[in-house]
Formats: sequence, C-alpha cells, structure tokens
Amino acid sequence: MTNVDIIRKAQNEFLQSGRPQIKTGMEVEVHQIIKEGNKQRIQRFKGIVIKTAGKSELEKTITVRRKIGAFGVEKVFAIHSPTIEKIDVLRQFKVRRKSIKFIRELTGKAARLKEIKMDSATLNAEKALPVVSYPEVKAAAPKAEAKAETPAEEVVVEETKTEEK
Repeated sequence: MTNVDIIRKAQNEFLQSGRPQIKTGMEVEVHQIIKEGNKQRIQRFKGIVIKTAGKSELEKTITVRRKIGAFGVEKVFAIHSPTIEKIDVLRQFKVRRKSIKFIRELTGKAARLKEIKMDSATLNAEKALPVVSYPEVKAAAPKAEAKAETPAEEVVVEETKTEEK
C-alpha cells in the first residue's frame, strides 16, 4: 500500500456526499452554516466560481466572486467542509481556464461570459465519491510438494605450502 492510498483511506471518511462537480465559470449558490452563540443560521452566498484549487479530493476549494454595489466580494469555500450545507449550481459559462481572476478588472459588457445551456438536474448531478481499492495481502502458503534438499557442493581449497630453505 503506497502513501497515497493511506492518505485516501484516511480522507474518505471526511468526504461529504451530495456535492456536484464544480468547475471554473459556474454560477453557484453556497449555503453555509453560521454559528452565533447558541444559535445557528444558514447564510447563502451567490456568485461565480473564479478559481478551483486543491490536489486531493478533501483539499478541493473554490473561490466565489460576487459583485455587491461598487465592491467585489470573494469568498473561499472548502467543498467538503462540514459547515457547507449544500452547493447549488445555477448556470454554467464557457471558460477555458482553471482560474479566471482577470474578470476582477473587467466591468460592464466586457465582464460578460457566454452561457452554456444545460438543465439544472445535469448541473447539480451528484459527483461520485472516489472509490479506493486496497490490494489484499496474501499470506505465504506452504508449498504442498517439498523438494528434496540437494547437498551444497563443497568447495575444496588446496593450500600450497612453500618450503623454507
């Protein structure tokens, strides 16, 4: 078992189910649980995904940008965080990059993206969690047929004696 398999096995129990496949250029609505004292409420944040990051499945994060008045607000969410109740994908835009941070400087018509028409069921389809298969360790079974031991060849070394005069 490699180190990667060990890490995946440890991370599998913390992955949240019901998360869609999220890519850059999607308009999403993230429902986050906010705890204030003894009370808790759900806060929604709606915006466009401008960046995805993270190598392993548990480390996946998204940066969501929303324009509020004259200001742009960005939030980074861990996809499999227990504080995230659900993520709804509203629309998908045509994007050819992993990060579209350049959209921060654009305003008005220049900031428009071309929408890809899809139904919400396709967009919000649950992403299958990765299945980690572990190789079985087989115990060394004794062989049924025992071979007769052959005696090892003895090596005879002849010593040469030099005669002293």
